[in-house]
Formats: sequence, structure tokens, C-alpha cells
Amino acid sequence: MIGFFIALISGALMSIQGVFNTQVTKSSGIWVANAFVQFTALLVCLAAWLITDRSSFASLLKVEPKYMLLGGAIGAFITYTVIKSMDMLGPARAVMLIVVAQLIVAYAIELLGWFGVDKQPLEMRKVIGMLITIAGIITFKWK
Repeated sequence: MIGFFIALISGALMSIQGVFNTQVTKSSGIWVANAFVQFTALLVCLAAWLITDRSSFASLLKVEPKYMLLGGAIGAFITYTVIKSMDMLGPARAVMLIVVAQLIVAYAIELLGWFGVDKQPLEMRKVIGMLITIAGIITFKWK
């Protein structure tokens, strides 16, 4: 149940962050805003690391496969695309499309067993759920 609430908080924070970041780009360039976002995230992570576990950064060298270390670089492009989509589509439409894209890609990763994730069988109820979600987006934005 705690995971459920953490996921809800994550979604709320992503929406708020996207709006904040989009506003920051109005006074700076998108890459300046993105760099600031990533830099402040680094500072928060370093502070949390100092307060909590202080595990060795050398342990990162043990990560296999090495491409798994690209999460931060992907994060920079996530920030960029969230800013651009919110600016061009507005927060509600952008977040709905982002969430549907996350759902579809996450399910594809599970179905195909990509990136070391345990392969899962295709379940029609999950496909129907995604289709209902897409229909909900269409209904939400119908004029």
C-alpha cells in the first residue's frame, strides 16, 4: 500500500515539476533550465547521500550491463521533453500523453523482458485497460 501512495506522490510531483520547469524556461533557455534542474537534483541527492547511507560511489563500477548507467542522461531528455510538451500542449494534455506513453512502453518492456526485467505474459485485461485510458484522454480533450 505504501508503494501505491509513493506512486501517487511521484505523479503529482512530476506534474508540478513540469509546470515549474516550463516557467523557468521563459526566463532562460531550455538547456539552461534543464541544467539547473539536473544540478539541483544532484545537490539534493548528495545531501541525502551524506545524511543516509554513504555507500561507495565505486560500487557504480560494478553495475552490469554498463548501459544501465545512462539513467541520468535519459533524465536530461525527459526534463527537456516534459518542458517542451507542457509548453506546447499545456500541463493536462501533456501529462496525459506522457502517462500513456509510460504505460505502453513499460508494458512492452515487461512483455518482451527487456533490460533484465522478468518477461510477463500478455494479458487482455491490461490491453483493455490501456485502451480505456486512451479513450479517457480522447474524451477529456474532446471539444
